[in-house]
Amino acid sequence: MILVTGASGSLGSATLAALRASGAAATGGSRTPGEGTRHLDFDDHASLDLTGVSTLVLISAGYGEDDQVIGRHAAVLDAAVRDGVDHVVYTSLTTAGDHLGFAPAHRATERLVRAGGLPWTILRNGLYAELFGGLLRWAGDGVESAFGDGALAAVVRADLADAAAAVAANPARHGGRTYDLVGTPITAGQVADRLGVPHRTIGLGEYRRRLLDETPGLLPFQPPMLASIATGIRHGFLDGTAPDLTDLLGRPARDPLATAVAAASATRPEASL
Repeated sequence: MILVTGASGSLGSATLAALRASGAAATGGSRTPGEGTRHLDFDDHASLDLTGVSTLVLISAGYGEDDQVIGRHAAVLDAAVRDGVDHVVYTSLTTAGDHLGFAPAHRATERLVRAGGLPWTILRNGLYAELFGGLLRWAGDGVESAFGDGALAAVVRADLADAAAAVAANPARHGGRTYDLVGTPITAGQVADRLGVPHRTIGLGEYRRRLLDETPGLLPFQPPMLASIATGIRHGFLDGTAPDLTDLLGRPARDPLATAVAAASATRPEASL
């Protein structure tokens, strides 16, 4: 049995759906389980029952401070060893993201995965095309961002889910491998062109101010995380490509530009009217 954690989240639910569509015996775990999934709460160690699980797809529980995230991952990896899981697949962060504000939790978890004694595969996921489009802010007749002319090798979330499902369905073939799953570089200017609107670049200081002063609901760790994404894209650290994604998929990747355009279009003020 394959178990996918975070099955109520976007990547986890898509990975579980891809596995089931392929005919694999798979279930999901979540702190808020639905039909066909089981209760699995990283903060409740008593719920971490992985008995009968052959392959664990550990979707990063990255919504938290580093110590909290690493502690959650350590707990579920300990449970995997205890309960006899055969293979762990961990969804990490692209190699190019080493400088990003949320990289330490991923790299620390990779160390735990490698040191745990179980066969493993690490999927270093690129940043989502959905995120790239969603971070563009509508202003007047166009969009604004702190990305400048920088490009992001963005990936459509569904492709990352399909890649994770392909690995989990045949884990022995991918044992001890680390894959860098990045896509085709896209820019904010290209998104704006597809939308038929201008793109205006704002400074990183202004972007940080907006995050702190004009974006209610952000948790303390999120403004520096988002600012690190902006400067990473702007200054050319996240535009590198690699063949691993299409190799795992066995097909061309989905178009990240089209997905980013759709995400940006969904936040257009008149789209909600």
